[in-house]
Amino acid sequence: MTHDPSVSVQRDAEGRLRHLITLEGLTAAELTGLLNLAQFYLRDSGDLPARDQSLWGRTVANLFFEPSTRTRVSFELAALRLGADVVNLDMQSSSRVKGETVLDTIYTLQAMHADILVMRDAEPGLPAYVARFVAPHVSILNAGEATVSHPTQGLLDALTVRQVKGDFAPLRVLIAGDISHSRVARSAWQAFTTLGVAELRIAAPDDLMPGPREFADATRFNDIDRAIDGVDVVMALRIQRERMSGAHIPDDASYHRAFGITAERMKKARPGAIVMHPGPMNRDVEIASDVADGPQSVIQRQVANGVAIRMAVLATIARNVQSRRHFQ
Repeated sequence: MTHDPSVSVQRDAEGRLRHLITLEGLTAAELTGLLNLAQFYLRDSGDLPARDQSLWGRTVANLFFEPSTRTRVSFELAALRLGADVVNLDMQSSSRVKGETVLDTIYTLQAMHADILVMRDAEPGLPAYVARFVAPHVSILNAGEATVSHPTQGLLDALTVRQVKGDFAPLRVLIAGDISHSRVARSAWQAFTTLGVAELRIAAPDDLMPGPREFADATRFNDIDRAIDGVDVVMALRIQRERMSGAHIPDDASYHRAFGITAERMKKARPGAIVMHPGPMNRDVEIASDVADGPQSVIQRQVANGVAIRMAVLATIARNVQSRRHFQ
């Protein structure tokens, strides 16, 4: 039984994805379909990017109430490459700072014929709340929700692992760092467990470990050297100081000594293990620079995959909404 109200909101009456708010509740077949479509959109570095007209005539509005570089730019590029008109709202100078409610902002954009609203916000539950009130032709895409969810990041992480490692079934995956405050960790856990990895491990200092009701079936460690032993994938997470209150975190150098992903620690992983990071990185805090830039790193591949994944999500959502219109 699911505990996430977003799950019931994001599908239409026929069970198709109309919004993407969480990866919880998506099947392995649905995740694989999105990964396959993203792979179709990928091109080699130096080649012209893939383009089609899946979103021709539609308008995508990016509403980022928190700072973002990779996610905002990749959503913008993805929409443009699918033929959409794109509006980027500077939320620091929007009417919300004057007291306008989020719903009034949404209704204003609907009146201007915005079709897909990409939202990032520090308030948990906001994407699902907004999705309940938008017009039937409007879709909400979650681009990062508080500490709760970041579904397209989870998808691009899964795509990156599949490209390098192939079958998920034999893999041991470690997510290490500030698990408690990480929406990336939560979405990655949903993706990897649905896709059937052999073991998912989470490792964090005690103050950064989530409660026992979260990350069901994950193997927990508070010792990074034990956690990294024998894994195929290591995902390092940034310490999210902006989301903390009361957690005891040592200084950067002490954290790196106790918990940082270093070349010496990577020797404990399986041969051929890969290193990931969702960005932005605190170099030589959660991950050593020589690891981030080294031969085991797939961090730049993650960035490249971000545009393709967001193209796949946008195209899929637009197709589902169009199908709903045809059958009404």
